[in-house]
Amino acid sequence: MIKITLPDSSVLESPDKSSLFDIIGQIGTGLQKAALFASVDGENKDLTFVPQKDFALKVFTFKNDEGREMYWHSTSHIMAQAVKRLFPDVKVAIGPAIAEGFYYDFDVKDNFTPEDLDRIEAEMNKVISEDIEVTREELSREDAIKLFEKDGEIYKVELLKEMDADTVSIYRQGDFYDLCRGPHVMRTSQIKAVKLLKNAGAYWRGSEKNKMLQRIYGISFPDKKELDKHINLLEEAKERDHRKIGKELGLFEFSNEVGQGLALWTAKGGRIRHAIETFWKKEHYKNGYELVNTPHIGRSLLWETSGHLDFYKEGMYSPMDIDGEDYYVKPMNCPFHVMLYKAEMRSYRDFPFKWAELGTVYRYEKSGTLHGLLRVRGFTQDDAHLFCRVDQMESEITETFNFSMYMLKSFGFEEFQIYLSTKPEESVGSSEIWEKAESALKHVLDKSGMDYQINEGDGAFYGPKIDIAVKDAIGRKWQLSTIQCDFNLPERFDITYKGSDGNDHRPIMIHRALLGSLERFFGILIEHYKGAFPFWLAPVQVKILNVNEESVDYINSVKKDLRSEDFRVDTDFRNESISYKIREAVQEKIPYVLVAGNKEVESGSVSVRIRGENNAKTMTLNEFKSLLKKESK
Repeated sequence: MIKITLPDSSVLESPDKSSLFDIIGQIGTGLQKAALFASVDGENKDLTFVPQKDFALKVFTFKNDEGREMYWHSTSHIMAQAVKRLFPDVKVAIGPAIAEGFYYDFDVKDNFTPEDLDRIEAEMNKVISEDIEVTREELSREDAIKLFEKDGEIYKVELLKEMDADTVSIYRQGDFYDLCRGPHVMRTSQIKAVKLLKNAGAYWRGSEKNKMLQRIYGISFPDKKELDKHINLLEEAKERDHRKIGKELGLFEFSNEVGQGLALWTAKGGRIRHAIETFWKKEHYKNGYELVNTPHIGRSLLWETSGHLDFYKEGMYSPMDIDGEDYYVKPMNCPFHVMLYKAEMRSYRDFPFKWAELGTVYRYEKSGTLHGLLRVRGFTQDDAHLFCRVDQMESEITETFNFSMYMLKSFGFEEFQIYLSTKPEESVGSSEIWEKAESALKHVLDKSGMDYQINEGDGAFYGPKIDIAVKDAIGRKWQLSTIQCDFNLPERFDITYKGSDGNDHRPIMIHRALLGSLERFFGILIEHYKGAFPFWLAPVQVKILNVNEESVDYINSVKKDLRSEDFRVDTDFRNESISYKIREAVQEKIPYVLVAGNKEVESGSVSVRIRGENNAKTMTLNEFKSLLKKESK
């Protein structure tokens, strides 16, 4: 018998030579049916694996992030098998799981058509119905190279030749095999419901210097109902696409003459940005921050000291020559804030320093990854850096976490997923300071009472971090806020302060973003609200329509009155029918549409149409202003 320790610390005994599948069956048939793979003492294994000694067990199902990732990766193998059956001359590249499903890249003579995708999906369902056993094999790297060379799989051979390993693993299912670490499902029939979504071009290894391949995206679920629900979600996501809504509402533009990935905010988009920035600045001052501004470029010496030219150069643009020296446009604001710190001698009495900046930065993103406002090359970071003593770390992180939650809730987000990422294998800073920082972050999250997940070893090399993701109106997850301890930059720039003992000490530096970047956050807001922004963010809060020429002067006086109260008001005096103008205003998702004709002019009133309501209400101007003030608050 061997002993198995379960996640709740209970111990199960099982006969020798039992597979993980059989062992899980002792826990329960329901779990055994749902299980996809398991970890043995933290190492992921297929369910066919037979443990040889006592171990700690954790079972993964489709309900776990890790389980979904494995399920989708197994489905990508089924897709590759189907493609190889239908297109025997195709060369396979890579097929990973991604956040929402999977893809596989293929080197094929002709681009796939929508009809091809239908055929591939049908062949995948055939592979699934064949209930093929999936098996793992371990080979020497040299034997694996020979195997893939025999079938002309040049991309697998290239990957193998770069690997620093004596042995590798492949997975076989019938007439198909693939290079893979695993784990995988035991049989193809465990994949229940599949849908191929689209295909697109993709350069091998993401480099424009390499060959263009064909990438097919797909999704799968253990249940047809779940798949149908997801497809409906994708349709709703299309309707909420910020690029589509942004165009319809005239919020932002992109121009080939300006350049890819560089957003132009229109007057209406600028109104929303102004509302966001005004609120952001006001709340930062209330929370003890000072606002700073730093240049868009800096000498190469700055980026050499910070280390960006060592570990981030691919994300930076080529330097410009100024007076014989290289200058770079900034990809980040942090080195400038460190230089502000260094500008004066600091004492232990001065802490903390909390400096925030809406700083525009520029990062190289490959053209294929650009995606509206969500992935751009120039963007304004909602950025701040805190400098504090070690004994202040927990209190400052607490305040920062609470501030993050307040800001996100203020923009209408109500569901959150929180992650604590801990020390990776390669890191800077002493073990003692890492332990203190991780303990502080964990204590803050414990005190918050909110659920969170620990991502072991997933911290940055320079310090642990808290990440906060929000769920939007249709349940999609967006990572926004981050709170990161940094032991690297204080060391690199040799920043110190005089302690109470008269000696020099190293401060703790905390990077912090609440919204991420204004561009990406704006795109998320558009999709979250489907363009129907809450009153305080709406670019046009009130639109006034005239019935006839006699009401124009009255409407202009109403507009002037409302604007004097800081409300954003537009008018529509076009020579169109009032029904047409109302219909257009509704399509623009304006919170309040006012109509004025002879009756309203005579009574000093307005006819009010509230967004989402069918019937108009007649109000005096003062009654309407009271309504707006109440909603503003």
